[in-house]
Amino acid sequence: MTALTMAKAINAGLRRSLAEDDRVVLMGEDIGTLGGVFRVTDGLQTEFGPRRVMDSPLAESGILGTAVGMAYKGLRPVVEIQFDGFIYPAFDQIVSQVARMHYRTAGAVRMPITIRVPFAGGIGAAEHHSDSPEAYFAHAAGLRVVSPSTPQDAYTLIRQAIASDDPVLFFEPKRRYHAKGDVDEDAALEDARPMGTARVVASGSDVTLVTYGGLVQMATDAALAAEDEGISVEVVDLRSLSPLDLDTVAASVRKTGRLVVTHEAALSGGLGAEISASITERCFYHLEHAPVRITGHDIPYPPARLEAHHLPDLDRILDGIDRAMDRPNSLSEVED
Repeated sequence: MTALTMAKAINAGLRRSLAEDDRVVLMGEDIGTLGGVFRVTDGLQTEFGPRRVMDSPLAESGILGTAVGMAYKGLRPVVEIQFDGFIYPAFDQIVSQVARMHYRTAGAVRMPITIRVPFAGGIGAAEHHSDSPEAYFAHAAGLRVVSPSTPQDAYTLIRQAIASDDPVLFFEPKRRYHAKGDVDEDAALEDARPMGTARVVASGSDVTLVTYGGLVQMATDAALAAEDEGISVEVVDLRSLSPLDLDTVAASVRKTGRLVVTHEAALSGGLGAEISASITERCFYHLEHAPVRITGHDIPYPPARLEAHHLPDLDRILDGIDRAMDRPNSLSEVED
């Protein structure tokens, strides 16, 4: 085991994939000489050369269009969108070309493209530098969407994404880039948890708390805090946002009878709505309370100084748990 930050773990996963497969190429804005804004690709161009780790023009649509051509020619491109809010110029390429090509060609063409996206908030960034666009892509058939929450998961998932013949949106929680954890760099991919599955982070019996990415650690903290109040919380890290591992979530809800979902993206049309509806369909007779969603507000992402009022925090998550348990608290009374 090696102690690595999440950023270093992704770097190690990229390095391993580059070394093991000559078809893997990296492309993005400032990822070569600079090593990326968050230094996730630091040192890779020096090690593998500018033909394998390429600095691109500032043109997200061009980056993805080029990646489509590379995939057509048998390469396995890994492209970086420098910040989440910059992905929208590439939206047409991703949903109209990358997601559809395999289906459009009746399976003759595959698009093994990995799209790395630093996403979500928690770092006090400027406008267009903090966003949560994952639901747009989870809605597009033909794309896999994943988000790690630990350095080990980041290392494993990036290697699995690159090895996959499907296009993968790889959402990296910016607030967790510097979080450290043990990483087994020698673990075989075939022995790792499959890319499309969730994991139970903490076992509990009273309420299921579902989240992903940057909020998994906060959910774990909320479970510990709720334990002091006599509430046993089971925390589920989705890991995969498309496809969703609803079997794992449903198994947990059948045990606890209650569901709370939290994510940084807005409430309306978010993944919390899909999970709540799907679990209600599957577990209707097991639910003791309607599902509760704790999310960002239905507003454009606010300025950095207001970020803390927008993002779910420990108090809001605990309030959601209380509501699911029919235990109103002071925060609920204020909101009412």
